[in-house]
Amino acid sequence: MRHVPSLPAGVRPRPLTALALALTLVAGGFAAWAGQDWYAAAHDDRSAYAAQRDAALAAGEQAVQNLNTLDHRDVDDGLDLWEASTTGELHEQLVAGRKEFTEQVREAKTVTTARVLSGAVTELDDRAGRARVLVALRVTVKASDGARTEKDSRMLGELTRTEGRWRLSALGQAPVGGAPAG
Repeated sequence: MRHVPSLPAGVRPRPLTALALALTLVAGGFAAWAGQDWYAAAHDDRSAYAAQRDAALAAGEQAVQNLNTLDHRDVDDGLDLWEASTTGELHEQLVAGRKEFTEQVREAKTVTTARVLSGAVTELDDRAGRARVLVALRVTVKASDGARTEKDSRMLGELTRTEGRWRLSALGQAPVGGAPAG
């Protein structure tokens, strides 16, 4: 026969107190784990890097679209948008050639619109404030006689962050197929 120890006189078992204590310890442990996990996620450099990548992509796509859209009836506003989308040498080239380009567009009487099909950041140096994007777009040109042509194009853009904004600092055609980059 087994001997079961007995509780001292006047002491009764308190299962609810023990259960409440156990649940409190489990809840406290969970809260500590969740708090540590939240803090680590909130202070993770990867989320800030991802936000910069997304901002660079959005700005790059918009700037490439801007520089491939121009209406002869509103050239000045279109070129203002081009200049606002650019920086550095590209910006300087646009400003320097603005008068001659305006005359050419007004004489041709074309309306060019671009629509971004897809884009990707190919390089990002967040600390230096530089990025590169590849943007696929469809460019539609409507001539003064009503003729309309569409062309799909891939553009490589270099972005520079200035005054907290990403702007295009270089833009060129991306090589297609087996064509060498140059």
